[in-house]
Amino acid sequence: MMGKYSRLQISLYSGLISFLLILTTLFLYMYAIGKRQLFGQLFIARIFYIPLFVHIIVISLTVSAVVYFLVTFLEKRQLGKIEGKLQSLASGNYDQPYLDVAISQNKEMLLVDHDIKRIKEKLVSMSRELQQLSSQPQMVDGTTKEKILEEERHRLARELHDSVSQQLFAAMMMMSALNEQSQYSEELEPYKKQLAMVADIINAAQSEMRALLLHLRPISLEGKSLRQGIEQLLKELQTKIQIQLKWDVQDICVSASIEDQLFRVVQELLSNTLRHAKANELEVYLKIVGQSILLRVIDDGVGFEEKDEHAGSYGLRNIRERIAGVGGSTKIISFKGQGTSVEIKVPVVEDASPTNEDSLTVNE
Repeated sequence: MMGKYSRLQISLYSGLISFLLILTTLFLYMYAIGKRQLFGQLFIARIFYIPLFVHIIVISLTVSAVVYFLVTFLEKRQLGKIEGKLQSLASGNYDQPYLDVAISQNKEMLLVDHDIKRIKEKLVSMSRELQQLSSQPQMVDGTTKEKILEEERHRLARELHDSVSQQLFAAMMMMSALNEQSQYSEELEPYKKQLAMVADIINAAQSEMRALLLHLRPISLEGKSLRQGIEQLLKELQTKIQIQLKWDVQDICVSASIEDQLFRVVQELLSNTLRHAKANELEVYLKIVGQSILLRVIDDGVGFEEKDEHAGSYGLRNIRERIAGVGGSTKIISFKGQGTSVEIKVPVVEDASPTNEDSLTVNE
């Protein structure tokens, strides 16, 4: 950040200049008081039994070291500000006020600020275009892709509910009756453990089926707001699954396409949690922070290591793609045995006239 000179070069030049200035000052002083053999005096004169010349070298090296650490500190301070701005852009926080604050009045830093501002403008423009594209229906043989997917989801959900789900319910009722009979029958006594295991398997299959049916629900909110759709989803879930739910969902005003995408993401996250996390508690938060929508889903389930291949990897990859499709970002934090936190940010980009990338000029 110091132009064509590195920190080491600047510190060495500073030490050399200090050395020459001290020597020049001493020579002028000795010449003024009538001393002769100026170079010899540097080795003859001693301070604390150490020649004066050694003291001059030590002072010069000290100045060089101080300059080196000072330049390093200033560079790291400037680089820290640049890193903070780039992290905000990478996280989709385009509304942070410090993004428009100059790092320094140095010409090089003004150029860096100019480039960061252009990156911000391009990212905002790309987010706006992505959101506009996502709101346009995709047609397949005269029918929208969303309509085809919705009808297929309805068909699969109906068939699963009318066949597999009902059969699992009947099997669970029969197993409950057998378990009850085993309490009073000596003939079934040896099979108690196996009957309990089969009951657990059927119960797990029922939970998996509920999660699949939740996953296959319609994408559209069917005329409801995003808040109403999420709350209805959570309330229905609360009546069917033994899990402690906590939520704080605010009303947000965004385009219908973004609402549908966020609703679908919530469905995916809930489905993943029910099928893979084995969680006892689940929290859902949705709010507006600055000029971004913040969606956070937290569970206390089994978690996973990011490097591990796990059953929910496809669902999480699908969520990342959905959010990226509307110009947002996804952050997933998970540790084995400590649960999972999924944080999603989607910038609320208003329609605006294109900005002039060259509106900011820097005097060379």
